[in-house]
Amino acid sequence: MEASAGLVAGSHNRNELVVIRRDGESGPKPLRQLSGQICQICGDDVGLTVDGDLFVACNECAFPICRTCYEYERREGNQGALYIAEAMLNGHMGHGRHGDINAVQVVHPVLQVPLLTNGEMIDDIPPEQHALVPSFMGGGVKRIHPLPFPDHNLPVHPRSMDPSKDLAAYGYGSIAWKERMEIWKQKQEKLHMNRSNGGDKGWDNNDDESDLPLMDEARQPLSRKMPIPSSKINPYRMIILIRLVVAGFFFHYRITNPAKDAYPLWLISVICEIWFAISWILDQFPKWLPIERETYLDRLSLRYEKEGQPSQLASIDIFVSTVDPMKEPPLITANTVLSILAVDYPVEKVSCYVSDDGAAMLTFEALSETSEFAKKWVPFCKKFSIEPRAPEWYFQQKIDYLKDKVHPSFVKERRAMKREYEEFKVRINALVAKAQKVPEEGWTMQDGTLWPGNNVRDHPGMIQVFLGQSGGHDIDGNELPRLVYVSREKRPGFNHHKKAGAMNALVRVSAVLTNAPYLLNVDCDHYFNNSKAVREAMCFMMDPLVGKQVCYVQFPQRFDGIDRHDRYANRNVVFFDINMKGLDGIQGPIYVGTGCAFRRQSLYGIDAPKKKKPPNRTCNCWPNWCCCCCCCTGSRKKKATKAKQENKKTSFKNAENGTPASALEGIEGGIKDKQNLTSEQKLEKKFGQSPVFVASTLLENGGMPKGATPASLLKEAIHVIGCGYEDKTDWGKEIGWIYGSVTEDILTGFKMHCHGWRSIYCVPSRPAFKGSAPLNLSDRLHQVLRWALGSVEIFLSKHCPLWYGYGGGLKWLERMSYINATIYPWTSIPLLAYCTLPAVCLLTGKFITPELSNVASLWFLSLFICIFATGILEMRWSGVGIDDWWRNEQFWVIGGVSAHLFAVFQGLLKVLAGIDTNFTVTSKAGDDEDFSELYTFKWTTLLIPPTTLLIVNFIGVVAGVSNAINNGYESWGPLFGKLFFSFWVIVHLYPFLKGLVGRQNRTPTIVIVWSILLASIFSLLWVRIDPFLPKSDGPLLEECGLDCN
Repeated sequence: MEASAGLVAGSHNRNELVVIRRDGESGPKPLRQLSGQICQICGDDVGLTVDGDLFVACNECAFPICRTCYEYERREGNQGALYIAEAMLNGHMGHGRHGDINAVQVVHPVLQVPLLTNGEMIDDIPPEQHALVPSFMGGGVKRIHPLPFPDHNLPVHPRSMDPSKDLAAYGYGSIAWKERMEIWKQKQEKLHMNRSNGGDKGWDNNDDESDLPLMDEARQPLSRKMPIPSSKINPYRMIILIRLVVAGFFFHYRITNPAKDAYPLWLISVICEIWFAISWILDQFPKWLPIERETYLDRLSLRYEKEGQPSQLASIDIFVSTVDPMKEPPLITANTVLSILAVDYPVEKVSCYVSDDGAAMLTFEALSETSEFAKKWVPFCKKFSIEPRAPEWYFQQKIDYLKDKVHPSFVKERRAMKREYEEFKVRINALVAKAQKVPEEGWTMQDGTLWPGNNVRDHPGMIQVFLGQSGGHDIDGNELPRLVYVSREKRPGFNHHKKAGAMNALVRVSAVLTNAPYLLNVDCDHYFNNSKAVREAMCFMMDPLVGKQVCYVQFPQRFDGIDRHDRYANRNVVFFDINMKGLDGIQGPIYVGTGCAFRRQSLYGIDAPKKKKPPNRTCNCWPNWCCCCCCCTGSRKKKATKAKQENKKTSFKNAENGTPASALEGIEGGIKDKQNLTSEQKLEKKFGQSPVFVASTLLENGGMPKGATPASLLKEAIHVIGCGYEDKTDWGKEIGWIYGSVTEDILTGFKMHCHGWRSIYCVPSRPAFKGSAPLNLSDRLHQVLRWALGSVEIFLSKHCPLWYGYGGGLKWLERMSYINATIYPWTSIPLLAYCTLPAVCLLTGKFITPELSNVASLWFLSLFICIFATGILEMRWSGVGIDDWWRNEQFWVIGGVSAHLFAVFQGLLKVLAGIDTNFTVTSKAGDDEDFSELYTFKWTTLLIPPTTLLIVNFIGVVAGVSNAINNGYESWGPLFGKLFFSFWVIVHLYPFLKGLVGRQNRTPTIVIVWSILLASIFSLLWVRIDPFLPKSDGPLLEECGLDCN
């Protein structure tokens, strides 16, 4: 060694040497004399890099390994080289930090010498290739190869240190270093004990989200799971079990003590109560394991957005679906699109696809105006970081918009932007006014050609790229996200499958044009209320720990424009804040149709990655050859299987990297070269006859084929949205949105969970999306009718959770939730009967129970207490207010006796008789006066059953009180139970009653007439028939013995 090399320090036991550099010395010289190192895997020479330096797989562990073996282990999942070194020295392989989410992490052995680096970039090695190093490790010099065994024949090689620092500054040999080492050892031992004991002990037994030791900020998990505190959840679970026991004793009494004088009433009531108990169990136990989640957006940026480097965040395609611009105002759709284009995400990673399933020229023209206004709106949003980024809702905010704004030009530019938006609204309103009267020859475009979509049921597919790679720049010259208009082909005689078919068309066209690995779909009235919503989803999708098995991230639905009391339970707070959090602790929430980010591969009918078993543990005291023999004799078949899987992975990588040179011919040739994965015929049968789309499905990380021209891609995009493309394929059966129900969302999520995927429920502090809800009762009931009809269709199909999906990856508590989601409409039949019983009891003087004893009274009282306690404790851990909880209970009865009842009969007609029912699109709120339609009623048969129930129960109350007055004091006691029963029905129907007699008195006369008529007929008929009075032909006549003559 030369004298100028500097002070040398090191450890003979670890065969390390450190050179302290002089001031001004740039760094260590290339260590070319190490070229004789032997790979500890295959025995070959390690080799040199293109610069002539020794190949170093990892700067931290410096394990001698050649490039071939290193790349093999990278493909195996061991992407952290430090893990490679440890695993090889211990006789088994582990999984690095980027491995599968279910892979068991190898516990680090306790190091005896500090690693004098902190993950900083040294020489040419980027930080993402460094191994995980605890953040408390100090220093900043380079580490070179430690030999796995001492060999005094080989030279000991130097490593550099900074002479400006004392040796103790590195911690080596100092007291501070010993303290840090002791703390680090304790943390490692604790981590080892946790993993040895099985880690997570919850019901779901998830081992894919275990805690990591404290790492550098950029290497820490992007999210974490936060269970509900035990002080809140344990009493809740206890009262559920108590309620279950009390219900058992209650039904024992009810069944063994019939009301002999009113046997039909008793039998009906017991049947209804048993059904209610089953429904409660199906609804209650999926809420046994509620959790909450927290995301770390700063860590996402540190990991994937390094300064001075291109963003490593994944691309995402965002879908917006619309049908009828008359019911879904173009201004609402435009605001949704504007909020997407202004999202806080790299612009080159975002593409927005708008599906116009009504082929309306009004939507097309409105989208053209929107793309022009976006060139001004998007830079304004990003310059001042405003929220929300939908202009209609931003300018309507009744808050101090100057809060936290410090830019001197903000007020001036805001006023100018508001004026620009008002002019934009005028242009959109002009388009809407013009569209009210359709010309006889149809609409004509600006160049004089007829609009292709003049015939809504017979038109070709249409694609228009409004903003893209060329011409998509704002007024500041910055690039804008892509904006693509899509209207799929429609022809007579084809089943287009409504919204599900439109979404599948978007999946295909986006795969051809951009092929982002992730998708996000929103309804046209659900705008981005949180510009960081995409980042929130990526904290789960791109997390190396939890992302591999996540099929979608569901956000809760939040709404604008709802009255303060939420009369018709539009917010669905109980469902989104209680039920969904409970499902997140099992296998994930159900898909609700909007505000959901998907992994594209999960939509292709692919099973979730299998959980890898932990590596076999071997004792270090045995010789290596003994361990190897034991492993080899017992796992030859496993290795053969693993080799086959490796061949598949290799062919998959080749498919991913070997992009064709030409647009179509090269892709077709590439598919034929992938015989190890599957045959071309099978791929075409599954995905359809599009070589470009089939090739895109093989790219797990997305991306486009090289050499494909925009013209050829657009031609192929038109092909994949053709009405006959899905014929004889798996689309709608195993791929994409699943057909067979008007609620395609539940069915699609159910199929994914059956494939073993899990979903995530993300509830940011600022709601990610906000939408519009039906304002009046008629539209609200029609919306509930459509949801219930979809559930009935699923129940009567082969995809019913009662018998579908066994043997897959669906957990039993998750299955219970899906069963509950499909059978709840059938509860309307016993609910209608149960709500009629109070009136019958009051009219006849009978009751559903005999006279109660003290023990029976105890069971009744205990059951009521348990019901109230369950609700109170549920509100306590979830944070749901009592108003929201009570509104949910009320509308459960209102919807149950109206929309759910009609859904059952419509579903039976559709499945058994083939009579299809077309659902109507729910009207979205425009810019009218707030709550102007709250009291507006439109004629619908859905209003008749609840109105009839109200009138019947009112008549029963009057009849019961009158009877008690006539019969004296003794009849008042039994009357109270019947009155309570009847008031229970009236109180639950109170919002409906309030709507009927609202301030504007717009109740349709036909509703009142039919309701009074049916109630009168029912009452008179009951009085006439009265089955509880003893039947006799007349008075009994006996001879008195007197001679009347």
